[in-house]
Amino acid sequence: MRTMHVGDDGWPLMGAVVGRGELIIMLHGGGPDHHSMRPLADRLAGRYRVALPDIRGYGASRCPDPTLHRWDQYVTDTLAIIYALDATSAHLVGAGLGGTIALRTCLQHRHVARSAVVISAEAIEDAEEKAADAELMARFAERARSRGLQAAWELFIPHLQPLIANLVTEAIPRADAQSAAAAAAIGHDRAFATVEELRRITTATLIIAGDDPRHPTQLARALVDVLPHGVLAEAAMSDLLFDADDLANAFAPAIEQFLAATSDPDTQAR
Repeated sequence: MRTMHVGDDGWPLMGAVVGRGELIIMLHGGGPDHHSMRPLADRLAGRYRVALPDIRGYGASRCPDPTLHRWDQYVTDTLAIIYALDATSAHLVGAGLGGTIALRTCLQHRHVARSAVVISAEAIEDAEEKAADAELMARFAERARSRGLQAAWELFIPHLQPLIANLVTEAIPRADAQSAAAAAAIGHDRAFATVEELRRITTATLIIAGDDPRHPTQLARALVDVLPHGVLAEAAMSDLLFDADDLANAFAPAIEQFLAATSDPDTQAR
């Protein structure tokens, strides 16, 4: 574990860096921490330098201030990690929450994102659905503060795909309840109003479909239809995946092939 970057707000982003080569920023889903992506990173570390941050509020990246949990802040954190690692651009690989951050980064800073991989994209909700989600996240925060993270996650885990549920459960002992409660404030900040907004993303993007109501399978096809350079992977989330090793085994081949087509051969050679 190492500190990758300390922002102007004073809250450090913790994580690991493995491998050498062109930079990948690998962003975990909401609930787990960077350990959930480590086997996948190790599969790619022979050709790439992979940065695995704990996203602000998760794992060792403590941040109990709710005002600092906004999509723009998460994008700013991503850029700060890239620059702290002496790079000006990177491939972005994200699952769930991390995939949303990757898409937001592509939309706002297209020169920084060399490519993007979105695993199990989060639902893009209408106004009514977003209001209901914000209420649920507020209940999560109240439970986390008053009864602890195990009780808070009982609101979500029964409804999650098995892999995600297991990764969340495995990460709870490494998490800080106050930071997790603060991170729930993201429920009040809308990432995208409609899928159509993503038509402005020009980054080559690989989409790996999700498999539960919060990461709907049909969204993957909608994203590929709207993204100018979107590609749908044959691999997808399923009930047959249970842990981080399964995630790596299922998705690494498609990600490796996609990245090879979007990487700089001169950088790869170094």
